Amino acid sequence: MKTANEKETNQWDIRIGELDQYLFGQGTHYDIYKKLGAHPAVIDGKKGVHFAVWAPHAAKVYLTGDFCEWIETPDYEMKRLEPLGIYELFVEGMQVGDLYKYLICTHDGRRLYKADPFGNHAELRPGTASKVADIFNLEWNDESWEEKRRQQDLDTMPMSIYEVHPGSWMKHAPTDENPEGFYNYREFAERITDYVKDMGYTHVELMGIAEHPFDGSWGYQVTGYYAPTSRYGTPEDFAYMVDYFHQNGIGVILDWVPAHFPKDACGLAEFDGQPLFEYADPRKGDHPDWGTKVFDFGKNEVRNFLIANALFWVEHFHIDGLRVDAVASMLYLDYGRSAGQWVPNKYGENKNLEAIEFFRHLNSIVQKRNPGAMMIAEESTAWPQVTGAPEEGGLGFSMKWNMGWMHDFLDYMKLDPYFRSYNHNKMTFSMTYAFSERFILVLSHDEVVHLKCSMINKMPGLYDDKFANLRAGYAYMFAHPGKKLLFMGQEFAQFQEWSEARELDWYLLGEAKHSQLKEYVKTLLHLYKEDPAMYTLDHSWEGFEWINADDFSRSIFSFIRHSADRKSNLLFVISFTPVERKEYRVGVPQSGSYKLILNGDETRFGGNGHEVPATLKAVKGDCDGQPYYLEYDLPPYGVTVFKYAERKPEERKSTETKAAERKGVEHKAAASGATERKGAEHKTAASGAAGRKGAEHKDTAFGTHTKKTK
Repeated sequence: MKTANEKETNQWDIRIGELDQYLFGQGTHYDIYKKLGAHPAVIDGKKGVHFAVWAPHAAKVYLTGDFCEWIETPDYEMKRLEPLGIYELFVEGMQVGDLYKYLICTHDGRRLYKADPFGNHAELRPGTASKVADIFNLEWNDESWEEKRRQQDLDTMPMSIYEVHPGSWMKHAPTDENPEGFYNYREFAERITDYVKDMGYTHVELMGIAEHPFDGSWGYQVTGYYAPTSRYGTPEDFAYMVDYFHQNGIGVILDWVPAHFPKDACGLAEFDGQPLFEYADPRKGDHPDWGTKVFDFGKNEVRNFLIANALFWVEHFHIDGLRVDAVASMLYLDYGRSAGQWVPNKYGENKNLEAIEFFRHLNSIVQKRNPGAMMIAEESTAWPQVTGAPEEGGLGFSMKWNMGWMHDFLDYMKLDPYFRSYNHNKMTFSMTYAFSERFILVLSHDEVVHLKCSMINKMPGLYDDKFANLRAGYAYMFAHPGKKLLFMGQEFAQFQEWSEARELDWYLLGEAKHSQLKEYVKTLLHLYKEDPAMYTLDHSWEGFEWINADDFSRSIFSFIRHSADRKSNLLFVISFTPVERKEYRVGVPQSGSYKLILNGDETRFGGNGHEVPATLKAVKGDCDGQPYYLEYDLPPYGVTVFKYAERKPEERKSTETKAAERKGVEHKAAASGATERKGAEHKTAASGAAGRKGAEHKDTAFGTHTKKTK
């Protein structure tokens, strides 16, 4: 192999120029990943690979790998560029797939072997080297999807997310070449796409995509921010997967972890011998809960590293959204820390002002450059305006996970039905803040691990009761305002907690209850996606109307979801007790017919088959503060959904006037008929009485007695 240095070519300034350094130093070089890292290139007619790494505290930096037996070699010493301390080198003859690391020589004599922070591919663990990749010749066929995304309105579109860990959704039988049985990105996409489409999900959210050394971290301790994990294939394979999803109408969201990174020797921690990517002060730079390092959000180059990384996934790999992990840990300086273990900001507060500014910058630039791209916050506190506009004091996220709803919902669902009446507000409280942010309702992987139990095993009661409870709970989730997220395996009631080490318990679909619950969730997903009442007014009180939020004694909730044009309106009645409610009445706003579109107790869903009429006529009479009501038998743990078209006020008035007129005519006719009948009956009775009296008088006069008969 041959190397080139600045004396041999005049093109180095073109590769890493003054403008590149200036923008990176300002934190605004949004395409820096195209310059830093390892990229195949042709310089002076010579084919090879250009390497560049930021290591300002290093005394020297060498490129090392198989090509030099992983030792410090003068031919592979990298050239330092000032003022930022970027090192670069062009190596002729290196190819895609070659392994490499940076050998960082510190001023105190240490030798650190580091993977490339901007590397696009990595050696399969337990190896930790970077791999040369060419990510600039990917094939894409999703232009129509990309255009659709640019035009979409997140507020008024349906969004149901299937959260998936690719390594454990489904596995091959283990082999010597593939002991974990991982699916390649390509075959994973082809296998899961039909399932996702059939179920009715709109998006997949993929866990553990950025390169990480430890499977048990689920991808939340990242060492390769710019590299799709090699567990499932190459960057080309990853691009194929995203493209395949898009061609089949499925959006792709990735977990993204800008909060912290692990201390692995090959990674970002003390990258050039000193704190570089992390805060130098351990009271800010060390995360006590997770044993990791915290990014220095006050350093321009670090912010640039992260913002460019978000753009890398969205722009280069066509990702539709990023779910930003552990936002609260970034916002609060005292997160997970006791008194004396954290440093207040300049105002003496616990807010991380640098992280706040980072989020505003990040979200503004991602969404400005990529209309329709989603930035989703996993934020577990009541921090205000997470989805508010940055210019109005918000953080600028597109959406936020509704962790408050999730905790209250699960607390309620775990209760024995006997105690639910005393905890009724756990299910209604979320509506007091439902429209303060743009929320996603989540039942994520975090809720089915660490002895928390799977969703089905959280439910009280015996076997059948558990399924009935879960049907009621899922109905409430899908009917509640907000986008939806459900973790894999919970759609068919997997009993085991999730583990990254094994595939889902697909064999359960051979058992009736599990396949029936899957059919039920599928029905809910399609109802959600296909009926505009379920999503077009998801962020406004105009789309939601309580009928009875206070029926705590019976643990029943009733409400209406409205579409924006009011042509579709869905009345939900959901019971959380095993009691059948005979002749149950629920108030409705208008007269007319109400069509049953879902009965959760149908046998095809695993229910007991209690029948509810296909159509109900509203009856005049006050109920639940409404002028009409429906009456029917509500099944145990009943879920009933009725659809009706809302009439305009003048139409309702006209209909009600006509009904009143008909009633008046009927009353008049009935009164007239009654009078006539009464007169005739009186005349007949009088005539009959006179006749009988005359006959009796005659018989008596002749000395005989007449026997009375009926």
